Amino acid sequence: MVSIELFHYYERETGPFRNLSDLSLDEARDVLHELRQSGEVFSSQRSDDYMEIRRDLEDRARELFIRKGGQPIRKRPHYMTLGECPWLKGWYREGRQLIIPIEQFDAKAVSFTYGDLFPTMRYNDDRPYRKQVYTMQEIRDIIAEYGMPQQWNKDGTNGPERYIEAQVWDNRPLLKYMKSEV
Repeated sequence: MVSIELFHYYERETGPFRNLSDLSLDEARDVLHELRQSGEVFSSQRSDDYMEIRRDLEDRARELFIRKGGQPIRKRPHYMTLGECPWLKGWYREGRQLIIPIEQFDAKAVSFTYGDLFPTMRYNDDRPYRKQVYTMQEIRDIIAEYGMPQQWNKDGTNGPERYIEAQVWDNRPLLKYMKSEV
């Protein structure tokens, strides 16, 4: 595999692995409303129905992963990238990145999409990796065939694929990072 590390990007003030999907729908909407009011961060551009769409896509990704033998523990994933994607750090006022070796994760609790979950599951074009979720083994084959989007599409001019997203379906490898100031 090109990279053996997963990266997580987050706002310094809130810390890593603060997940909108862990909130109730009303709480998540309130947070998004506040972000939209500030207009300072990437997520302030999200639509009013963002959380409904996100939850639907997460449900679909979870089901596809289970069909491939995945054993998610969480109902909703935490999001990371396979390999570094500096563009994501710019989504935040004071963006930070956290790097965790992939060996710290159980392969049965991490799925991957070739690109962000939203465009991967929603775009209707002929790219064969659309509407697909991959296991740790399968993503190696996809990288061998298509490369790392971070290398061939740094600026987004070649489509929505800017990175490979990892959906982490287990808190256990993240607990020490959730509790500490990173």
